[in-house]
Amino acid sequence: MTVTASAYATDALPLTTVDTAVIGGGAAGLNGALILARSRRSVVVIDSGTPRNAPAEAMHGFIVLDGTPPGELLARGREQVRHYGGRVVFGEVASAEPAAPDDGGDPRFTLTLADGRTLTARRVLVSTGLRDVLPDVPGLAEHWGHSVVHCPYCHGWEVRDEPIGVLATGPASVHQALLFRQLTDDLVYFTRGTELDEDTRARFAARAVRIVDTPVQEVVKNEDGGIAGVRLTDGSFAARRVLAVATTMQARTEGLDGLKLPMEDVPDNMGRRFSSDTAGTTEVPGVWVAGNATDLTAKVGASAAAGALAGAHINAHLATADTDAALASAQGGTTIPA
Repeated sequence: MTVTASAYATDALPLTTVDTAVIGGGAAGLNGALILARSRRSVVVIDSGTPRNAPAEAMHGFIVLDGTPPGELLARGREQVRHYGGRVVFGEVASAEPAAPDDGGDPRFTLTLADGRTLTARRVLVSTGLRDVLPDVPGLAEHWGHSVVHCPYCHGWEVRDEPIGVLATGPASVHQALLFRQLTDDLVYFTRGTELDEDTRARFAARAVRIVDTPVQEVVKNEDGGIAGVRLTDGSFAARRVLAVATTMQARTEGLDGLKLPMEDVPDNMGRRFSSDTAGTTEVPGVWVAGNATDLTAKVGASAAAGALAGAHINAHLATADTDAALASAQGGTTIPA
């Protein structure tokens, strides 16, 4: 599921090479940009305006900011980045690839936006987030972010004590069911063709989790616009007000093929992400990745923290490069090995 947020006032794209281009304007990207801008680095955030949590009314589990609407958080983040001289450009990256380094060997990257504009940067922070892929159940997608939820920490309190159904998608759904059972006494687990061994069935029974093996045919809408329940293939109806679904999470990779960033599958069919190491470093020199693009289960707070760490690491990397260049210049052009 991808929801496009409202466009906002955009900054002009610089014509000169910037220290860092941040691809993605969510919590990770904006916090990384904030750290860099406060370090007096020239930084540009390219934001396509498609935050993962756009359908949600509020974000939760982030101390002090708990209950803040996602759009408000991002608007405040953009304002703060701009306060320190950073730029935020509303646009979509069509391609990103390495360019020829400078005379001292410092990396360069070229980003081309969908409208043809280009940007050259010394470093790149990829914070594109992820896309949730829902199971193909008629009537499910329209309730995403409201009556259809995935995270007990993001939405659990808001659906407490409701009749909840878990639509199984794989092994992760068993763990999800046990977490949602903490929030309600009325939980039904729809297996949807997935396997449940006898031990799991016994554990569910001990926790009064009802199991339905009959396949789900469709989600039925209530008169109030929410969910009334699910229709099964045998014609029976199971009343539910909330459905929990473990989505398949796919890192957003559009326009990034030219960077040749390594990717990896996450076990138990959870999804696919960019591979990264300490502070978001990657195998591609000069490119970092942070947030849900590399950590599929990170909440808003964790994504923001990862962005801050990556931003600090990028600044340190740039400081070393700047010092190497200054020393080489002072010594009459002799290049100092990195």
